[in-house]
Amino acid sequence: MLTLIKNTEVYAPHYLGKKDVLLTADKIGYIKDRIDLDAASLDVLVIDGTGKLLVPGFIDAHVHLIGGGGEGGFKTRTPELNLTDATTAGITTVIGVLGTDGTTRRIESLLAKAHALDEEGITAYLHTGSYQIPVKTLTGKIEEDLIFIDKIIGVGEIAISDHRSSEPTFEELAKIAAAARNGGLITGKAGVLEIHVGDSDRKLDLLFEIAEKTDIPIHHFHPTHINRNAELFEEGIKYAELGGYVDLTTSTIPQFLEEGEVKCSRGLRLMLERGIPAAQITFSSDGQASLPYFNSDGDFAGLQVGKVSSLFEEVRSSVLNEVVSLEAALQVITSNPARILKLKKKGEIRAENDADLVMLDKETLEIDTVIAKGKVMVEGGVPTIKGTFEA
Repeated sequence: MLTLIKNTEVYAPHYLGKKDVLLTADKIGYIKDRIDLDAASLDVLVIDGTGKLLVPGFIDAHVHLIGGGGEGGFKTRTPELNLTDATTAGITTVIGVLGTDGTTRRIESLLAKAHALDEEGITAYLHTGSYQIPVKTLTGKIEEDLIFIDKIIGVGEIAISDHRSSEPTFEELAKIAAAARNGGLITGKAGVLEIHVGDSDRKLDLLFEIAEKTDIPIHHFHPTHINRNAELFEEGIKYAELGGYVDLTTSTIPQFLEEGEVKCSRGLRLMLERGIPAAQITFSSDGQASLPYFNSDGDFAGLQVGKVSSLFEEVRSSVLNEVVSLEAALQVITSNPARILKLKKKGEIRAENDADLVMLDKETLEIDTVIAKGKVMVEGGVPTIKGTFEA
């Protein structure tokens, strides 16, 4: 099947101008000023992109695919991600993680869910491990998980500076990072260490110490929730100034913002104004995570569920409300996570890359059409393909 997208303005994520784009099966075939084909004889699906912007499919690098939570008891375990949760949000690639609960939720189930989402039409990978150490793996070793399990591309999310962590020491975290790096080197995978950063006063102390005292490159860490509060946000800027990557979490609740969380769209503008290159910043949704809040004694007081839909909502807000350029804003959910995670066929509109694309209304930046692996998953904002058990 050939799909021809005509008369659309392409952000690859850098602006290419008005182009025609031909998809050949699940790949991008050609990007040219004009492509003319005989639609009838060649069985070509033609999509009119007039008044639309064509951008790369979004990459959500931190999603609890099989649900998260449980801090308020078993009834607070959050549900799994549905296919259309992702596709209607423009997300064509997800990275699955475990969180607080690495006991009743296991890597085996996360791996199975990643395969299921692949079968339903999008691309899914995962990290091995969870909040706690020792890291629970499939094979017994971090390196072997990375080497022998194709879908495992890193480790995490390992929690630091959080009362729910296992209080990892400098030596323990450095050894985990070294194992992840070695597994990545052998396989050509990213081998990143996804770091959950809590709200304790220690902030990024462990990562600064590892950067100073070891030979592990700073870019092998991907600390997330950097916008959790103003103090951590400032530490994140210092960390990025050393060459590190920083990830801002888009899912939030009013209470978090009232308590000082930095809204992602605003955080992106502030980081760019402080001279942090857009290439070092990513957004992720923390989708399907529990968003728990605790009282002054540290006791559980309630929760809401993270939404993958927040990913592009914050990118859109950064353009419409914070006057960040669309090129810069798109990078944080397309080319940046693709490069950091070594997803070589993702994140950019170019020939031979995977045909993962999103079409936006030029005026409103609302999602109109979503294509994953060359198939139209959403058209006119409505899912055309649903998950196996979705009504």
